[in-house]
Parts: sequence; structure tokens; C-alpha cells
Amino acid sequence: MPDPLQPVLGGDVPFDATEFEIESRAELEIHLAKRTLTGLSVLGLRLDREPPDLADVDVRGSLFVGCEFAGPDVEIDLIRRGAHVVPPFDDLPYPTHPALLYTPEDLAAGFADAGFAGMYDTVVYDHFVAHGGAVPDIREALAQRLHDAGIDNALGKALAAWAAVHGHEGAVGIMGGHAEPRGSAAYRMVTDLTRKLAVAGRLVVTGGGPGVMEAANLGAYFASRTPDELTTAVDLLSRAPHFADHEPYTAAALAVRDAYPMPGTDVAGRLRHGGLALPTWLYGHEPANLFAGQIGKYFSNAVREDSILRLSRGGIVFAPGWAGTVQEIFQAATKTFYRTDGPSGAFVFLGAEHWSKLPVVDLLGPLLARSPHGDQSGLIVVTDSLDEAMAALLG
Repeated sequence: MPDPLQPVLGGDVPFDATEFEIESRAELEIHLAKRTLTGLSVLGLRLDREPPDLADVDVRGSLFVGCEFAGPDVEIDLIRRGAHVVPPFDDLPYPTHPALLYTPEDLAAGFADAGFAGMYDTVVYDHFVAHGGAVPDIREALAQRLHDAGIDNALGKALAAWAAVHGHEGAVGIMGGHAEPRGSAAYRMVTDLTRKLAVAGRLVVTGGGPGVMEAANLGAYFASRTPDELTTAVDLLSRAPHFADHEPYTAAALAVRDAYPMPGTDVAGRLRHGGLALPTWLYGHEPANLFAGQIGKYFSNAVREDSILRLSRGGIVFAPGWAGTVQEIFQAATKTFYRTDGPSGAFVFLGAEHWSKLPVVDLLGPLLARSPHGDQSGLIVVTDSLDEAMAALLG
């Protein structure tokens, strides 16, 4: 039976030109023809299927991480000849070194047959909880860190693929409440905004959860479709408005994907049609956001939070939200204040009424005005106008 995560573990065609990393069988064959893997890292490959002949290949100083071998004798032979082998951990539902980012199809695998409880994303979350959640034992912690290092690596390559096509314009982060119901005014406003951003060639980045985050990826998903089609899709989704109703919520997302399939495309195209989502299994009780084009799902929430804000240097949209959104506002403000990741784009607060009741802008303005890199308070825009938001983000 085919492995449903084989694309994540490394496919048949080389997809990057990383000099010292081998992440597909095709890349491996190129190096085997030279009879040396010295100094190279082989990441997450199924070498138990049609096993390659490694007997007379120089493996001194090579590193095999998360690879499956035909048997322990192969691993022992590699170690004896100077290789370092970090094997996959037994009985894990996730790969210890994913070579690619996830897709919605990966996370939803199993839903058709076993429902929400049987889909890949839920199975991994249940394992995460059963092994200590945010405080795992040492064995589980090592496996999770290896997985997240693989996601970091895959994220870099996905962004390089985007930049090769679309250039280095800063990505736009979309933050906001995870509990925002499908079909609400705020949800629809965010879908309209992110569709416009995707059409304009900007990469949409979210935290990969429900609510505002799903709305943002959904808008980008419809980059090649009409506003009326997007409206119809939101209407269909609003029949299952709340993420706590896991089964109908997930089924509605999959039905919309079936009705409006993503154009067959490469990594850069997938990022345009859906954007990038960086969720975490720390919040795995929330159903997977199935409209992102590429998904870098992490175990570590701290790494994931920093990655979202580090990437969102072309501006950040703060749609209505509460504690989590406020936390992200000031995390982003710290990066902008010190320019730890370079110059920042606009801070666009959508929903003037909401932000008047939660007056974070009153504190943010004086803070950014005192930046050692000059007054940054002019980056703040509070608006209910999509045109004004677009002007701030694209200007």
C-alpha cells in the first residue's frame, strides 16, 4: 500500500539544489554514480524500498537522518564505514525528518475512511498529548525536534521557490481571532483582502488555525477565481461555522476544495493559491486549516510564532482578536522596534470599532515612536477600508 506521506518524505524528482543535502531518490542516484556520499546528509528517504547498493560507496562523514533501511545490518555497515545514522524512531505517526512541507491533503489523509479522529493531523495530535504535550519525555522531545528541524529546512526551500518566481517582496502576515465564525463580516473582509493580496503577487502567511487564519488562506486559495466564486464558497462553509464541531467543519472545507480544486501547479503556485500556514500541534484541538497551499506544521509553538513574524516583513494585518492576537502585536512590535529582521511593513488594524475597545494602538504608537531606528509609529494604520489596507500594504 502506498505511503500517504511519501510526498512529504521525499518524492521521485529532485526539488531543490541544496549542495549538501539529499532529499529524493533521484538526488541520491546522482551521488551514488560518483560512489561517494562523504560530507553529505541524506534526509528522510525510504531506502528499504528498492534498496540502493551502498556497499562500495564512500560514506565517511555522511549523515543519514530519519531514513528507513532494508535491515539493521545495513545501518551497522554504514556506521562501521564512518557514517553517522540517526534512524527513525519506532512507533511514531509522523516522520522524524520531513523533506517537504505538508499539504492539506497530507493533514486530511484518513478523513474519508475514518472521520476526524482518523485523519493524520488528529492522530499526530493525539500522540502529542499522550506523550506529554508541551513537556514530552526525552525520546519524544528528540523526535519532535528532528521533525521541526525538517520543517525549518523545507520551509527555506519553499520560500526560495516562491522568490524565484515572485521576487523578494515581503510576505504579508494575517493575524486575528481563531474563534471568528465562518461567514461573519470579519471573516468575509479578510477573505476579500487576501484574495486581492494574492492577485497582487504577495505571499499570504498565517498561523494555520481556524477563524481569521482560515479566512486568510481561503482568500488566497481563490486567487485565480472570481469574487463571486469566493462569496459562494464562504456561504457553503458558513453551514458549519464553528471549529468546535470538528466533523462537519472539516467536511465542509473538503467539500469546498472538491468544488473549487486548486490548479495543478508547483510549490510556488501552491503558495500563491492558498499562501503559507504555520500551525502547531500545541493547538491541535483546533481542526486543520485546509486552504493553505503549503503547511509547515510544528510541535514547537515558540518556533512557529517567531517564524510567522520573521517572515511577515511586508506588513501585518491584525483582524479582530483577543489575547493571542495582542501577544502577536507586541511580538511583532519588538522586531520592528529593533529591526531584528530588517525593515517592517505596515501594521494594519482591521476593524476600527474592535480596536477602539481594545486600545493596543494607544500603547503601540508611543513605543514605535521611540525606536532606535527612527520613529516607526507611521506604520500604524487603523481602518475598515480594504482599499486603505491594500494601499498601506502595497505602498
